[in-house]
Amino acid sequence: MTNLTLALKQLERERARLSSRLEQLNNAVVALTGTSSTRSGTMSAAGRARIAAAQRARWAKSKGRKVVSIVSRKRRKMSAAAIARIRAAQKARWTKWRKAKKTA
Repeated sequence: MTNLTLALKQLERERARLSSRLEQLNNAVVALTGTSSTRSGTMSAAGRARIAAAQRARWAKSKGRKVVSIVSRKRRKMSAAAIARIRAAQKARWTKWRKAKKTA
């Protein structure tokens, strides 16, 4: 029994030593790069809601329940007049570019 407790204590000491060494290496990496590995951004409420809905769907699927569809973001649609204005402006840009290239 004493051999088992000795081995356990030795393993705990080794784990503590390795943990300390890993912490030192992480600090060195942070010092060299100037950034830590933790993410420092914030997420919007809509983003959190999408992630939560996706997780609920995964849980429902794994438990064999009905999977509720995740509502996707509503996409904006440009009017036909807006598309026509963009096309006209782009055609004018290409015409101007071709004319400049021809004279040069």
